[in-house]
Amino acid sequence: MPTVPDPADRCPWCGSEPLYVAYHDEEWGVPQHDDRMLFEMLTLEGAQAGLSWWTILQKREGYRRAFDGFDIERVARYTDADVARLVADPGIVRHAGKIRATIGNARAVLELQAREGSFDRWLWQFVDGEPQINRWRTLAEVPGKTALSDTLSRELKRHGFKFVGSTICYAFAQATGLVNDHLLGCPQHPDRLAASR
Repeated sequence: MPTVPDPADRCPWCGSEPLYVAYHDEEWGVPQHDDRMLFEMLTLEGAQAGLSWWTILQKREGYRRAFDGFDIERVARYTDADVARLVADPGIVRHAGKIRATIGNARAVLELQAREGSFDRWLWQFVDGEPQINRWRTLAEVPGKTALSDTLSRELKRHGFKFVGSTICYAFAQATGLVNDHLLGCPQHPDRLAASR
């Protein structure tokens, strides 16, 4: 008979705040294939540079409102007037460089979609279409960047993306399920999920 995992065994970084716990349990490490959601997560991970993920997570709805639900085509058409509007928006991180990067990244996503068919297809080729499932026991074992994130960073930059350093790319890979870094004892680790079925 399968055992029911104890939620107290979650990855310790998510703490007990309901918003953080929901993000950990329902999104982080889950393979994402929707181009709009991939663009959203790339934007949020880039916005996090120099800040905590908790800060960004609390502003997520503000980002969705400010950036038209992360509609890639709409964001790609933003002008200097939109940059001025966004720099004044208290619902997001008001950093002009990060805002301009988001607009440029939307344009880069459109170019990749035209060339590759989808942003999803292009990204997932770097893991041969399957999540890399790690089996870390402690947070201390989880790297901040890897050869995968170095490659992602280099290739994204080559295609004109900004705010995509290797550490940001690794956090993005974790968030979108290219990499699954739930700790082995966490109820969301694939091994634990399989055992509880």
